[in-house]
Amino acid sequence: MATYVAARAPSRSTTFWSIAVLLVLVLAASGVPSPLYRVYQERFGFSSGVLTTVFAVYAFALLVSLLVVGALSDHVGRRPVLAGALVVQAGAMVLFLFADGVGWLMAARIVQGLATGAMTGALGAALLDFQRSDRPLGPLVNSASPGLGLSLGAVGAGLLVEFVGAPTDWVFGVLTGVFLLSAAGVLLLPESSPRTPGALASLRPQVHVPRSQRPAFLVVLPCLAATWALGGLYASLGPSLVAGVFGVDDHLVGSLLILALNGTGLVGSLTLRGVAPERAMVGGALVFAVGVGGTVAALVAGSLALFFGAAVVSGFGFGGAFLGAMATVTRGVAPGERAGLLSSVFVVSYLVFSVPAIAAGIAAGEIGLERTAEIYGAAVILLALSAAASLELRRRRAAEPALLQPEDALAA
Repeated sequence: MATYVAARAPSRSTTFWSIAVLLVLVLAASGVPSPLYRVYQERFGFSSGVLTTVFAVYAFALLVSLLVVGALSDHVGRRPVLAGALVVQAGAMVLFLFADGVGWLMAARIVQGLATGAMTGALGAALLDFQRSDRPLGPLVNSASPGLGLSLGAVGAGLLVEFVGAPTDWVFGVLTGVFLLSAAGVLLLPESSPRTPGALASLRPQVHVPRSQRPAFLVVLPCLAATWALGGLYASLGPSLVAGVFGVDDHLVGSLLILALNGTGLVGSLTLRGVAPERAMVGGALVFAVGVGGTVAALVAGSLALFFGAAVVSGFGFGGAFLGAMATVTRGVAPGERAGLLSSVFVVSYLVFSVPAIAAGIAAGEIGLERTAEIYGAAVILLALSAAASLELRRRRAAEPALLQPEDALAA
């Protein structure tokens, strides 16, 4: 008699790390174009303003996707959303592969943004679904993945530009195949979010923050704004700064700058993972402000070494602050509201990631790239310091009732 053995579903741990790898892959693909912008700029002959617009349409498309389908996986399940978005992501890679002008680049970035936005909330929520209750690594992976993914994508593309002929063919051809295989592979993972009513209603554009998480969401907003605004400047104009201000035309050096910021963001997240979330946010924001101050000083002094060193310090602060923000805002969120909440966090993040970068690209054409970066850095420093101050003030106010004597507490 024939014996049939049912295929075993992947374990909880295997599923968690598979999703983590997929998240890093998606973010790496979003970082690939950064060192290639200058290649396209030289090939198609467009200005810094157009360059930042090509960069920013990705973020705007991602925002639209987050607002429309960010919470969809809470109703139809994680797997259908992820599989469909991965196929769309493969289509974006094909558009990059055949790009022969600015219009193609715009279209490719828009499609990539739509796909990434659809996956961002679902992947982040799936990490929270499958994390171990005795070792909750979901917030850490969610906060560390952007730095790791963007670094891998930027450095990998930079290496191909320097050492491989037809780098765009290689990188986007390979990624097309990888995303199609991933779309099939994700269907083999267990489903963690049962179907619930309200799928159509969830498609109405909205920023959905559960009532219980709103105080924490408001607290982390300034921290998100400061850190992601600097990330947008580096991702769009970082390699141009290396070439235009410091006179280094090597594409690999430009991509290493992105690694210096985002790679040390991963180190910051890992270093501060055992620190209380609020303290991680305050400490990270202060370190971040010091690093950005060093960036401004490097631009004034014309020191490339100081510029890279400052990026390392800023990245470390970014990682710690973002980890603290993610741990704070996701603490205690109900399973059926996770994708919607994380989508709202990333709506804010990508909004400040893109809009200030567009303004910087336009301003660079008027007052110069160096002067623009100096003003941008000063504004980010003020925002980071205000975030740290408000967070610390809130923490102290929350601790005050515990310090009151019983009669004082009663009177209060």
